[in-house]
Amino acid sequence: MTDEISTAQRLVRRFARETNLLVSGRDFSVVGTDAVADALRALLPALGARLGDGGVTFAPGGSCEILLDGGPLPVRETAEDRVDAAGRHMSVATALAARLGDAGTVKGLRIGIAMVLEPKTAQLALLLRDAGAIVAVYAHPDEIDVEVAAVLRRRGIPVDGDPSLSGAAERAAAVDFLRRGFDLLLDDGSHLIRLAHEEGLAAELRGAAEETTSGLAPLRLMEREGVLEIPVIAVNDALTKTSFDNRYGTGQSCVFAIADALDAVGIDLRDQPAVVVGYGPVGEGVAAHLRALGVDVFVTETDPVRALRAAHDGFRIGRLHDLAPGALVVSATGAPHTIDAEVLRAAAIVAVAGGVPHEVDLDPAMLRPYTGENGQASSAVERAGDGALVIARAGCVNLSAGEGNPIEIMDLSFSVQLFAVGHLLAHDLPPGVHPLPAEADTTIGAAALAARGERIDQRSPAQVEAQQEWRSPRFRGESA
Repeated sequence: MTDEISTAQRLVRRFARETNLLVSGRDFSVVGTDAVADALRALLPALGARLGDGGVTFAPGGSCEILLDGGPLPVRETAEDRVDAAGRHMSVATALAARLGDAGTVKGLRIGIAMVLEPKTAQLALLLRDAGAIVAVYAHPDEIDVEVAAVLRRRGIPVDGDPSLSGAAERAAAVDFLRRGFDLLLDDGSHLIRLAHEEGLAAELRGAAEETTSGLAPLRLMEREGVLEIPVIAVNDALTKTSFDNRYGTGQSCVFAIADALDAVGIDLRDQPAVVVGYGPVGEGVAAHLRALGVDVFVTETDPVRALRAAHDGFRIGRLHDLAPGALVVSATGAPHTIDAEVLRAAAIVAVAGGVPHEVDLDPAMLRPYTGENGQASSAVERAGDGALVIARAGCVNLSAGEGNPIEIMDLSFSVQLFAVGHLLAHDLPPGVHPLPAEADTTIGAAALAARGERIDQRSPAQVEAQQEWRSPRFRGESA
């Protein structure tokens, strides 16, 4: 990679890191005619950005190299700053929460939020509280930003979670959280929903909403076996969640976090080929962002249709054990034991995008510090014995080595959660996993476009009439 391309990539990653905002779909302008400016003009469209007179201006080499809405990037030094900054860019969720509040839908309702606790999650809790709900938050020990937790507690929302807990103590803390008593549970990974069933506490819940693919799979198994006691809304299946959160949000945040972590120890992302394991929505996003940064990307899959789609997206397909030697291997399956010991020995670097426990067969005791050729060490990059470098201890890399998905992406995902709350309360649903109506995606998509100042077409009366006609227009002549 030339110095100019490297500098351009660092500027884009710095914008994302310092603002936690999305690159794709955003308008950018680039000032200058030097090689770095040219590299930016090539890179930004590859990442899904639009060039023009945008709200973000790159002026490489200038006294202020990145401008947002004509001024310097906002200060986000404290957790209070980060929580408030998230709120300023979550207009769709803010409007939906206000609608729930105005209608009195959630007034006095007890809502438990069991998700990764970072600034956007804090805003979801605050929006529900402001709408009239009684809210409490739980976060797993490896998914809690203690400073953000302190912000919520100061603002009157209890938070259960402690990074020091593990094993039986972690389970006890989660059970104690459930025993607070909730009407609704908003979950990520369905860990708390399943625990409520194990502890005989599910009957107290009116329903729940589940955020993730990996969380819905066991719930659907419970439904098939007849042991799911409550209605659960499949938030993850809404298009305005999966199509954006997984592909654009997780794709950007994970790839940028990997690049930042490697950069700190003097490793260029393009130093070796990359293998993306799994080509679901997360894998699609990771592969696309790696390719945009100039990485030679391979894909490995167990699903033939997804593998075929990856091939048609221009990626070479192969088997993980054949492709792993010397490569950056990024697991995007959300399935345990994706990266086994053989791959861990053979790969150059291993990271996890998305992530569930034991996605990498790694004994933390194997890890030892790593110092790069630049003489720098980083807590985010360690060596697994004599094998691969491991980023963020094989945890979800965008959370362990970053700030999670961009704010606008979580605005969409949490808007789906809020729509799910209203849907659960408006309908007497039986136990089982339930989709949201198409109205949810239409409402949220239209609100997001309006917030961006975009306009779309409407079907003409003739189109509507034609779609309501069952007869084939090819044979509309007079009948015999």
